[in-house]
Amino acid sequence: VDEYEVTTDSEEVDKRIAEIAKNQKNFIEVDSAKVANEGDLVVFDYKATVDGNEFKGSEGKNTQLEIGKDLFIKGFDKQLIKAKKNDIINVEVTLPENFPEKELTGKKAIFVCKITAVKKSKEVKVDDEFAKNLGAKDLIDLKKLISKQINDEYNNSLNTFSKNQILKELEKFKVDEIPENLVEEEVKILTQGMKENEIKNKKKEFEATAKKRIKVGLILNEFGEQNKIKVEEHEIQAEVQKQLRMMPGQEKMVREFYQKNPSALASLRGNVYEEKIINLIKSKAKANKKNITKDEAEKILKEANAHNHPHDHSHEESDKKKTQS
Repeated sequence: VDEYEVTTDSEEVDKRIAEIAKNQKNFIEVDSAKVANEGDLVVFDYKATVDGNEFKGSEGKNTQLEIGKDLFIKGFDKQLIKAKKNDIINVEVTLPENFPEKELTGKKAIFVCKITAVKKSKEVKVDDEFAKNLGAKDLIDLKKLISKQINDEYNNSLNTFSKNQILKELEKFKVDEIPENLVEEEVKILTQGMKENEIKNKKKEFEATAKKRIKVGLILNEFGEQNKIKVEEHEIQAEVQKQLRMMPGQEKMVREFYQKNPSALASLRGNVYEEKIINLIKSKAKANKKNITKDEAEKILKEANAHNHPHDHSHEESDKKKTQS
């Protein structure tokens, strides 16, 4: 088994910071003589009608659209090109299928828009102030944080790749006959949300995949019991903290989710338990540790994705049930 460690160079860090700066657009209002072009932000109030009639949600105040992104209604924002502050512009669009008022989908609507401001983006300067706005102490600290973030992204993906290597090897082991009820339950997990005729056509394939997943789960569980692997409370809390770091600004929601959903916490425990088993297998297998570049990591992951069968390595859901302890 190969175990990889990615080291990111300064060029990649600078590139990532430049991308963040590009997305952190700072829009400044321009004078009323300036017209809106692609990339500008237009602020407007509107009243909309279909066949001359207003409808629920047909009025809006201080609506902001960045021209060129087409994020409102398809074809809407391009009709605001050349608009100036105080202009009144009639925008005609076809209401989309996902429009909230279902009876209006596919109908022509006219939006009478009063332009209240045109704003142009000002290039964000990458400096200490920029870094502080992102929660870092200064630009040097931001570069360290971004470097760690990039390394973690690649290392997490490579850890999953190494784990799948191990799981693939475990599939070769023989186990006693697998109970049919477990296979049926696993097939239900595999085919969740699929159409009945699609399941019927690939029944044997799903059953074979289910047996592989169950077998791997049983082997992992047996290995964990033999090596007296336990999950401590502080390890679960560490995993929760990891998830909190991945969802900045939503910490309260994540905490409440786990407090109110014991099954989610049990699933998290299963993840930790399985990870400890995999790490022990790696140590016993004397994994080959390799330091690689980002480009080498991308090549490995690309090749792995190309060879992965869509069903073969999705062990986690079934393994969680078998490895929770």
